[in-house]
Amino acid sequence: QVSVEESGGGSVQAGGSLRLSCTFSGYTYIGYCMAWFRQAAGKEREAIATISSRDRTSYADSVKGRFTVSQDNAKNTLILQMSSLKPEDTAVYYCAVDPVPDGKYCRGLAHPPEEYDHWGQGTQVTVSS
Repeated sequence: QVSVEESGGGSVQAGGSLRLSCTFSGYTYIGYCMAWFRQAAGKEREAIATISSRDRTSYADSVKGRFTVSQDNAKNTLILQMSSLKPEDTAVYYCAVDPVPDGKYCRGLAHPPEEYDHWGQGTQVTVSS
């Protein structure tokens, strides 16, 4: 059984940094698409960063240049390093993974959310001005 554990959320002032981690256990992924989503109050969930098992990344314009997605394969961990945080980054952040035969099937930000099989529980990020 796959378990997904997120950590690293919290409160920070504008301009600060936070690092989110997401550890997947109980499954060995050969090919995969991984993503970070966020959902602000009253808004729809949006994909903000993705990475594939081929190390291809994609970013939403709203976070490009400020957020970096990476992975630690040895630890089955997905990471989101966030810097230059803004109040509009305040949201609940979720990680997700879609096991696929090969990372070439990942479609970056266009990868359908319903394709992701396993999701983290969500972690709150609050950025104050």
